[in-house]
Amino acid sequence: MEKRTLTLRKLPHTLLKNGSREMTGRARGVRIREAIEKVLGEEKGVLRVVLDFSGMGPIDFSWADEVVAKMISRLWSGEYGEKFLVLKNLNPSQAENISVALERKKLAVLTTGADGWQIIGSLNNYLSHTLNQVMKKRQLTLRELSEEEGIEMNTGGTRLLNLYKKRLVVRMERPMVGKEESHRGRQYIYQSLLS
Repeated sequence: MEKRTLTLRKLPHTLLKNGSREMTGRARGVRIREAIEKVLGEEKGVLRVVLDFSGMGPIDFSWADEVVAKMISRLWSGEYGEKFLVLKNLNPSQAENISVALERKKLAVLTTGADGWQIIGSLNNYLSHTLNQVMKKRQLTLRELSEEEGIEMNTGGTRLLNLYKKRLVVRMERPMVGKEESHRGRQYIYQSLLS
């Protein structure tokens, strides 16, 4: 999986009004989102984009909704293909406004910073618990999840698939080994976005 880090403060000054570090307003948000979407469109295959908010100023709800919520919604619908988004180094105020924009649309995104990782937005408890398992182990198979949690394979499979569809984990096809594996069909390994 390819990884691209986009540091927002390094975006061209034409995108940031007069070099301002504030991320406010829908109009400015559209320009930023379109620049990020261009990167998503240029890269073929599996891509993890890390948006680094270091050194940036305040975010208002309109910007958060126009950039982050809209992109997460499009990621979840598969519009960008197999792309993933992680937000990095959000300050508490930025995280709060992005979280509100995501919660209103029942969306969620993975964030990382000095205090580790967390989910902001809206994610139900059983998916949060399953995501914690994947993040703790760095990667997890359906069989491992089912055995560790004492849940049915169908239930575990649905949870892992939903995390993948929400672009909160990466899904890699597991290579088949031996004859006994060939009758089971495709098997996947679900990996942390931070691996």
